[in-house]
Amino acid sequence: MKIVVTGAAGFIGSNIVRGLNARGIDNIIAVDDLTDGDKFKNLAALQIADYVDADDFYDLFADSAFGQVDAVFHQGACSDTMELDGKYMMDNNYTLSCDLFDACQHQGTRLMYASSAATYGGSSTFRESPESEKPLNVYGYSKLLFDQRMRRELGSQYENANTQVAGFRYFNVYGPHEQHKGRMASVAYHQFHQFQSEGKVKLFGEYGGYAAGGQMRDFVFIDDVVAVNLWFLDHPDQSGLFNLGTGHAQPFNDVAISVVNTLREKSGNSPIGIEEAVRSGLIDYIPFPAALVGKYQSYTQADLTQLRATGCDHAFADVKRGVTAYIDWLCLQN
Repeated sequence: MKIVVTGAAGFIGSNIVRGLNARGIDNIIAVDDLTDGDKFKNLAALQIADYVDADDFYDLFADSAFGQVDAVFHQGACSDTMELDGKYMMDNNYTLSCDLFDACQHQGTRLMYASSAATYGGSSTFRESPESEKPLNVYGYSKLLFDQRMRRELGSQYENANTQVAGFRYFNVYGPHEQHKGRMASVAYHQFHQFQSEGKVKLFGEYGGYAAGGQMRDFVFIDDVVAVNLWFLDHPDQSGLFNLGTGHAQPFNDVAISVVNTLREKSGNSPIGIEEAVRSGLIDYIPFPAALVGKYQSYTQADLTQLRATGCDHAFADVKRGVTAYIDWLCLQN
């Protein structure tokens, strides 16, 4: 089996390569842009057949330069939700994806691609349907526009595709190998480093009708994201657009207390509750940033109806289990 992974040195891409390697699959063409050279660390321990720069890959693939490719995991994108350059965003997230889709359909190559829960934006419902889609930024729109093209060309559940096409609307993914993402890394990653350097973690204060730290997201552990992607690799008859979250929203306070207690326990201290952590100064609420007002999702929760309808019954980790595993991993890296 020959596989292409775009964004292969990134967070989700490198973990997909790792998941493929765990199955004994190493005939993998890794595609990325290593201008940020430190991203090589995400690939260094992995087994791949070749590396191709993203600037070269899409034209080469369209010309069938790599022979018959069985499947593409398309994770390459600009994922910075604060990026304001719409032309850059659309070129990277829409145009290149369209070109890749066309080439995959022509060559009979299966396509699994990254969409985003940012397509829902200001919505209060999170179903894979147009009435729920209200992006708040150009990143969310760039992802939505590609989903819309897939629906228009392939049908509402991509049933008219020549070969498998599956899109995944990732919710708040966290876990190992996201260190290169800087400000876009998960809250768990930032809180780990805050606690190590300052002895406390920081959360946004009251906003959007939610109490301090009470904004809720569907936090999904990277191992679960990889497992669902690989489930679709095993089920080539399943196409469509699917939410990929746990289906259960939890407050940011749950992430913070999981980080605090995991690190406390490593120092021989017993776990504490959120109220005591706040009283003790271990959790610090900061004013909500003015730059995010009107552009911030205070609540997300994946509706998993369509995912479950495929037969995918993967059991997702909750915040306590996933964050604890992640903090344990981060401690081993330091």
